[in-house]
Amino acid sequence: MTQQSQAQSQSQMMRDVGAGAAGGVGGRVRILEVDALRGFALAGILAVNLMTTAGPPGARDLLAEVHAADGAVQWLVVLLAQSKFYLLFSFLFGYSFTLQMDSAARAGARFVPRMSRRLAALFVLGFAHAVLLYAGDILMIYALFGLLLLAVRNAGPAAVRRAALWVFGAAGGFLLLIGLGAALLDPAAADGSATANAELTAAYRGGFVEVVGANFRALPEAAAAVLLMGGFVAAAFLMGFVAGRRQWLGAAALADRARLRRILLTGLAVGIPGAAFSAAAIVGPLSERWLLLGLAVGMVAAPALSAAYATGLLLWFATPGGAATARVLAPAGRMALTNYLTQSLVMALVFSGYGLGLYGRTGAAAAVGGGIVLYAGQLALSGWLMRRYRLGPVEWLLRTVTLWARPGVG
Repeated sequence: MTQQSQAQSQSQMMRDVGAGAAGGVGGRVRILEVDALRGFALAGILAVNLMTTAGPPGARDLLAEVHAADGAVQWLVVLLAQSKFYLLFSFLFGYSFTLQMDSAARAGARFVPRMSRRLAALFVLGFAHAVLLYAGDILMIYALFGLLLLAVRNAGPAAVRRAALWVFGAAGGFLLLIGLGAALLDPAAADGSATANAELTAAYRGGFVEVVGANFRALPEAAAAVLLMGGFVAAAFLMGFVAGRRQWLGAAALADRARLRRILLTGLAVGIPGAAFSAAAIVGPLSERWLLLGLAVGMVAAPALSAAYATGLLLWFATPGGAATARVLAPAGRMALTNYLTQSLVMALVFSGYGLGLYGRTGAAAAVGGGIVLYAGQLALSGWLMRRYRLGPVEWLLRTVTLWARPGVG
């Protein structure tokens, strides 16, 4: 048997296992690799969110004073995770959008009302998430830019791909100009940053009312984030849509291992230098004059590393050991929304004042170590739940709103 035939056989076996485990939703057989990618992305999302949930954002050293390993952990999180995993989630969101379109067509249902209800529910969930648990919510942005997918749903893949590249180029160029200008002008740090961080720390170490108040006051910053990262989210949504329409994650495409390797190597060659510069600028040793440029370079290079992660995992999933790992990751990906919100709930109970009140009191190594334990627990619990149910609890709620009917759970 040739190597390509072995890869095709392995990929089909994984789909058979995924179909048996997932059972499909609305007649659709789930793709195990897609769920596994989503489950993997949860780990990176958790690591990044921990860095902003455990202490004041934008303060380089506040999470690096407890242990010598803390600075290294922060550096690695920026290098390997920051800006990479929300793009992977965004790409998979766009891909899943096409699956939702196909599901509605098979059911003979009108797609636009379905998806409109889904996006509205996602926005409400995101707003509650941002105010009650984590101010850095991404769900509201996903809901807003989901309207873009609705607008292009009837467009051809080639046109959507061109639009994605134009959006990415415009967003990336804008950020790079701002970052370069900041590096050349070397503006002084804001005098009020220490006071703002002290006020934020006091609020997050306070009671429920103080924490919610701080999160609510952070909503304008969330709106600003739409301008900062919205172009990258939109581009990833559009590329995910193209991937769904062109079956980039179909059996034939996954069997083309030479193509996957080319994407992997190109992504690493472009993504790692950009991520390394970003980590050096954000965490150190570069001075703070490079901070904005480091953020910009990191965001522009992030899609390359995201693509490398995805293709590297897809190559590995086609091996016996990788297939076993995919079967562990996939259940967490099937209930990714539940897991994402649960992560925020646990972080709020650990770091905020209405929980253990450890905000600003722990190092990055301890925070990420705790995150590893949490993620392992989520993998185990997700596997147990998905062997018994088709949907996670929040996914069931979202699907109920989408269909405007009560879906089965078993």
